[in-house]
Amino acid sequence: MKSFITVLPALILGNSLFAKDYQASNSGNGPNKEQSKPNMVFILTDDQAWNVLGKDGRYTFMKTPNIDRLAAEGVDFKNAFVTTSLCSPSRACLMTGCYAHTHGVYINSYADPNPNVPFLPKELQKAGYETAFIGKWHMKSGAGPREGFNYWLSFDGQGQYLNPPLNENDREFTQEGYITDILTDYALRWLKMPRKKPFCLFLWHKAVHAPFTPAPRDSTALADALIPEYANWYDNMKDKPRWMRRGWYYGVHNEVWNESKGKPVPDKIDPHPWDPKNPRWLNYLRAMLAVDKSTGEIRNCLEQLNILDKTVLIYGSDNGFFLGSHQRSDKRLMYEESLRIPLIIRYPEMIKPGTKNNEMVLNIDVAPTMIELAGGKIPGEMQGTSLVPLLKNKKTGWRKSFLYEYFQESYAPGFVTVVGVRNKRYKYIESPNVMNDINELYDLEKDPGEMDNLINSPGHQSIKGEMIKELQKLKAKTGYFDPGVYKD
Repeated sequence: MKSFITVLPALILGNSLFAKDYQASNSGNGPNKEQSKPNMVFILTDDQAWNVLGKDGRYTFMKTPNIDRLAAEGVDFKNAFVTTSLCSPSRACLMTGCYAHTHGVYINSYADPNPNVPFLPKELQKAGYETAFIGKWHMKSGAGPREGFNYWLSFDGQGQYLNPPLNENDREFTQEGYITDILTDYALRWLKMPRKKPFCLFLWHKAVHAPFTPAPRDSTALADALIPEYANWYDNMKDKPRWMRRGWYYGVHNEVWNESKGKPVPDKIDPHPWDPKNPRWLNYLRAMLAVDKSTGEIRNCLEQLNILDKTVLIYGSDNGFFLGSHQRSDKRLMYEESLRIPLIIRYPEMIKPGTKNNEMVLNIDVAPTMIELAGGKIPGEMQGTSLVPLLKNKKTGWRKSFLYEYFQESYAPGFVTVVGVRNKRYKYIESPNVMNDINELYDLEKDPGEMDNLINSPGHQSIKGEMIKELQKLKAKTGYFDPGVYKD
């Protein structure tokens, strides 16, 4: 039976048994045929809204110089999206290059990816890479190591911000400190170890997931900040689906949702006043400060090791976050703030600094991109597309639309199953398991806040028909099906 022990950070970082074994088996830095391949570091945040970085300009008081610098030195994808805005499915999308209905991680804490679909770390190992995972896994429950990683440091489920229980290569213990700093320390130690192969480090943070907890040093930061309101905070949901107003009025979680069945639902809701000093949202933003510090430390380490420009640095989030838009503080729905994510890639051997790309790119594109950069063969089962042509700034026939899916969860049935399609101008959303309700259609060019549902607009019926046809096409192309994990 595994035992839990409490150790000081210095002790665990300096005297890990694994570290000693690792160094003994990887001593030497002699040249070999794999050294021409780039190293890779993939930094992932949790629930990070696409527009919270200093470079984005929405929060003028936010200072994220290290992440902003990555964008200035690489490519900043301005239209990056997830295909499911939920932690576990999206993380599996990143690891497989497949949609949730394909990789089998339909909802949170349900499963690890189906072993019959491609798995990014194993594909990288086939291409000659040494792999490490440090951070939040949050797919199937359990903190233990997964196949495909030469080194593992993680925790069960959501973990905790302060003094977290950890699992290092199946050794369980509790470590004092703040989780973002702890994960960064382990990542730095691993990066500094000698090795003969190119490497890929997955540094997947717990931050900035709720309960929003900044590093103690940042607990009083942004004291004078005033959070700018979203125009679509005042969405009264008059033209939105009834199930959405029901969830807002009665609650989305299991007990209250079931109790509200058959009760009257208002035709519209009255928005609460905007609070520019909302303490939860300020703590969310404060938690980002440690992530920026971590990103700078990783970059500096690579520079000190003289491998920065030979390393592909990827920065992204597992999904977006409303953070006040549409009067919400979550994700899941198929609105822009939920779908859009930050995505930055730095690799000067291929990417011109300061590049901004406006194509619609997806989380399922990351795995095939990394495999191509590693010199591997992209599995034909992957449903994403390599971003390498875009990294090279080549003109290419890129996607014109994409499929979105979300599957209802038993603990929050007020978020119903939805499926939809987005192109560069329009978005169409269905809730197929809800009877006697309306779907949604938005003109993103004229209505970027998605306040005006055009589903019944006489002037938009041809557009609706085209979007329905495109949705059916994408569902057929990707093999879409509803697994029926939970239905009301």
